[in-house]
Amino acid sequence: MEDTTLTENHVVLENIKKSYSELSVLKGIDLNIKKGEFVAIVGKSGCGKSTLLRLLAGLEKQSGGEIRVNDKPLRQLNKYARIMFQDGRLLPWKRVIDNIHIGLSAEQKEKAIDAIRNVGLEEKMYDWPRKLSGGQQQRVALARALVHEPDLLLLDEPLGALDALTRMEMQDLIEKLWMDKKFTAILVTHDVEEAVAIADRVILIEDGAIAMNQPINLPRSRERTQQSFSIYHKKILDRIKNKDMEDTVTKSGDVIELATFHSVKNTGNT
Repeated sequence: MEDTTLTENHVVLENIKKSYSELSVLKGIDLNIKKGEFVAIVGKSGCGKSTLLRLLAGLEKQSGGEIRVNDKPLRQLNKYARIMFQDGRLLPWKRVIDNIHIGLSAEQKEKAIDAIRNVGLEEKMYDWPRKLSGGQQQRVALARALVHEPDLLLLDEPLGALDALTRMEMQDLIEKLWMDKKFTAILVTHDVEEAVAIADRVILIEDGAIAMNQPINLPRSRERTQQSFSIYHKKILDRIKNKDMEDTVTKSGDVIELATFHSVKNTGNT
């Protein structure tokens, strides 16, 4: 069978609008996301990042436009997706393994055990959630999301409350599982460094519209101390801060394409 990863559209958004009473949050989003792609969405608080993620999960309905998943209109809960939030949202009255086993049949207990192994917490499977650190709780939440083998993993700032070291470890774990399982991932984050570290593309939303659609042309795994990494990081931050940008940056004879850092509206990856 031909591998269609990163060639076929998985998620297509056409002129997506979302309003709450008289408050317009999303103002016409056009975006294509390929199968197996890792996309990060950044922007200031209140720009519509998390709202967009909730629309993709089918938790809310857009006010206008169309969302297509696997070439079919999304009009209800997205059964092919799982979402992971900033807090683990674990059930405190269930042990770790039982939190992961939610939604599975009794015969699928081994599947839950495999999921906890994949996040490195096999020795904690019979602990209560209250005994886990914040990073461990997020590992459990990640295992719970992936045990259902989703085609689309939606990450709503899942690492925002973690300390810096634990956050980097979780970023590495998410990237590893994404590469192993080959699902499509969409990450909402305030952390531009995090976005550059693990995403294939960074989308910047400003005032409810796409202001930047930037591929990250760096090999994996990415070294944050490399100048090429710093260039992407600085340019995206500068754009968020509304500083002037250059069209291209040349480093050691290699040209890093940054032409798409100009402000654009409703940019799709077509």
